[in-house]
Amino acid sequence: MAERMTVSYQRKPCYDIIFTNGFEGLREELAKDESLQNRKICIVTDSNVEPLYAQAVREIISPCVKACEIFTFPAGEENKNLQTVQSLYAFLIERHFDRKDMLAALGGGVVGDLTGFAAATYLRGVDFIQIPTTLLAQVDSSIGGKTGVDFDAYKNMVGAFYMPKLVYMNLDTLQTLEARQFFNGFAEVMKHGLIKDSKFYEWLISNMYEICDREPATMLELVKRSCEIKRSVVEKDPTEQGERALLNFGHTIGHAIEKNSNFTLMHGECVALGCVAAAFISWKRELIEMEEYYEIRDMFVPFNLPISMEDLDVERIVELTRSDKKMKSGQIRFVLLTKIGKAVLDDTVTEEEMKAAVEELNFREED
Repeated sequence: MAERMTVSYQRKPCYDIIFTNGFEGLREELAKDESLQNRKICIVTDSNVEPLYAQAVREIISPCVKACEIFTFPAGEENKNLQTVQSLYAFLIERHFDRKDMLAALGGGVVGDLTGFAAATYLRGVDFIQIPTTLLAQVDSSIGGKTGVDFDAYKNMVGAFYMPKLVYMNLDTLQTLEARQFFNGFAEVMKHGLIKDSKFYEWLISNMYEICDREPATMLELVKRSCEIKRSVVEKDPTEQGERALLNFGHTIGHAIEKNSNFTLMHGECVALGCVAAAFISWKRELIEMEEYYEIRDMFVPFNLPISMEDLDVERIVELTRSDKKMKSGQIRFVLLTKIGKAVLDDTVTEEEMKAAVEELNFREED
């Protein structure tokens, strides 16, 4: 039985999030729009997801639309760039996609971000839907209308706020994720608890074993609560003028570590490291207690997320934060904790504080 959550934009209902098992419900959702019978749809996916789900989704969607195409690009963050978008534009032009037609993002965060950006910019905007297949995409990147691609390996430097028409989550896809990819998404779940909901954070710890075993009822509750938290933030601040920036907790240093690794580390792994760094700065500023810092740090470990790395280049990582798109008047907008479940924006974090935090992440034998 599908469950539904509505996300509003500018105080008006904008799109629904569907939580269900299987892809079959997509046909019913799309059939609600009779105009689709005269429109084409392009499923955009990557080389990892295409062999798993693309044909099944195409068979379900095809009766609802005039034609259904599949565009596949090589998997990986390194392909979330303007060159891939250009290839997608060419694919759409060659198949005569017009403004009435639609894109469908089938995959993880890279697919969703890139497809959303292409939809926002192709012919000055065409409709798109999100069909996220990873935990990271389901709890975070498919919600809120942030789209974008990387530029010269700088994360999401080119993008647009552009809302989907539907977000359809088949929770069964979480069962087939390889372990590293599954836990990659959990970093964003933990982030939501840390910045907005201490009870959810405690629930995550209490249900540690069920989460690691991907128990279906637990996964439904986890994904739904994460989406509720993100919805509550993006509805108040859809274009990140204020509160939505809290969702960047762990991302400033995390993005720098991700780029420094040449994307050999996954996004969620870097966010986990960034969350530890931000919590460390919060402790050193006496915003949280030492015990809270160590608890936050250690709670990533059972979920197979790193809390330290060998041979981090402290100077280089801090230098890379200067290229962060969250800069404000030449100063990084940092997110700090005042307690578990409460975060604040801060424009005064110094390079020295960031260096100390990254140094804290450097692996030591006692870790």
